[in-house]
Amino acid sequence: MDNPRVASMFAKLARELPPVVSDDVPAKTDKETPTTRATLNASNLMPSESDMKPSTPRRWWWSKAAKLDTKRESSTIPISPRTELPKHQSKAATWQYPSEEMFFNAMTRKGWKPSAEDMQHVVKIHNAVNERCWAHVMAWEHRHCDTCPDPKLLKFRGRPQDFSPKARLLNFLGYKLPFDRHDWIVDRCGTEVRYVIDFYNAVPFGGSAPVAMHLDVRPALDSPQALFDRMSIQWSWMLSGEWAK
Repeated sequence: MDNPRVASMFAKLARELPPVVSDDVPAKTDKETPTTRATLNASNLMPSESDMKPSTPRRWWWSKAAKLDTKRESSTIPISPRTELPKHQSKAATWQYPSEEMFFNAMTRKGWKPSAEDMQHVVKIHNAVNERCWAHVMAWEHRHCDTCPDPKLLKFRGRPQDFSPKARLLNFLGYKLPFDRHDWIVDRCGTEVRYVIDFYNAVPFGGSAPVAMHLDVRPALDSPQALFDRMSIQWSWMLSGEWAK
């Protein structure tokens, strides 16, 4: 994140705006324009194709820089065949990230006044963070590659105000609370596995970046298998001696 202003905007976006790929609809505020479930896909809160159109307050005739890209980048995250997707994603093998236009419109609906010039950076940060999350999920899923070599993502959900028990425990011990939380539901060859992802502000490595982010990704304790996986990883970490460094 080489731009402090963009990094700050992204952190605020994560705290106050539900993720664009989410299955819960944001609560309406006085600043929001009317948004209904009819205009958002229920499985990922992705705006309809109409959200690709320009937002009236943003495009000025004298500002070429205000023009936003409507192209959406494909992620490396495979879509579960059980996911209900809108028409424009139904044929895709992987999840499609929102365009600059979609991001801008989503922020505008929340009453913000975002800068069009920042959207390119915000979208890149959003996409990179999601790819990192999936890499962490796959590290856990690798333990089950014999029974399910090809797990897929079923849906996302943003829960920024619902702190996980682990986050609350760490906060009790003196650590700061995460600035955001996502729940990702993975389709493990027919079995739904929920992952909890806590997002923390971290200390920039070597002081070379204005901000940094720490991701705490783990399977939710919804089953004996998840408990076993987490205990195994915790035990391996303790035996490695990493905790003492």
